[in-house]
Amino acid sequence: MTQIPFTGFSACTITFMKQLKADNNRDWFQTRKKVIEEDYKTPALAFSTTMTEQLHSMTGLSHTSKLFRIHRDVRFSKDKTPYNTHMHISFTPEHPMANPPCWFFGLDTEKLTLGCGIFGFEATQLQTFRSRIDGPEGDEIAAILQGLIQNGARLDEPELKRIPSGYAKDHPHEALLRRKGLAVWSDLGDVSAALDKYLITTCRTEFDNLKPVFDLLLRQDQRLRIPY
Repeated sequence: MTQIPFTGFSACTITFMKQLKADNNRDWFQTRKKVIEEDYKTPALAFSTTMTEQLHSMTGLSHTSKLFRIHRDVRFSKDKTPYNTHMHISFTPEHPMANPPCWFFGLDTEKLTLGCGIFGFEATQLQTFRSRIDGPEGDEIAAILQGLIQNGARLDEPELKRIPSGYAKDHPHEALLRRKGLAVWSDLGDVSAALDKYLITTCRTEFDNLKPVFDLLLRQDQRLRIPY
């Protein structure tokens, strides 16, 4: 079967998420299974297929995509609304690295956000990352991130309030040492880019801008056997 080219999400996708946000309950949801399939899931999977091809072209690595569940896990949450009112998709490279950097796509009723990185380092990865920041690479990594920020990218706040033990409190890269993961974000403002027929091109351009983070984290796999 010939694949129909993906030409952007339709306004119906945004409308569905807005309606779900207004009526976030099982009764409303259960009567709209056809809408969910046609306006939410089907275009999301079409986008994912096309985007994995672009990421393969950009990185030389095959990628797998994951459309996150619309059903919320409310077991340990005070918020018991049953459904997510956004669309989140991740793209993971096929690489021997146990916890490789991924690409992220987030669309809700108000904005479109793209990202790249690792949300949470595994224990050995975290040690390796801190070793890199504390060593000769620290200045280079800080400069890469600062350049991205100056070009409009965003970093979340560090997870730790205090610098880890073993490092000087006045370390020049103390903010990086307080991180337990590293992800960089590109906020595209409102949802108009998602509705545009050039969405794939826009995402490719933004991901290409964030690729230095992908590269520096992927290189970390070569350092996982550093003795401590």
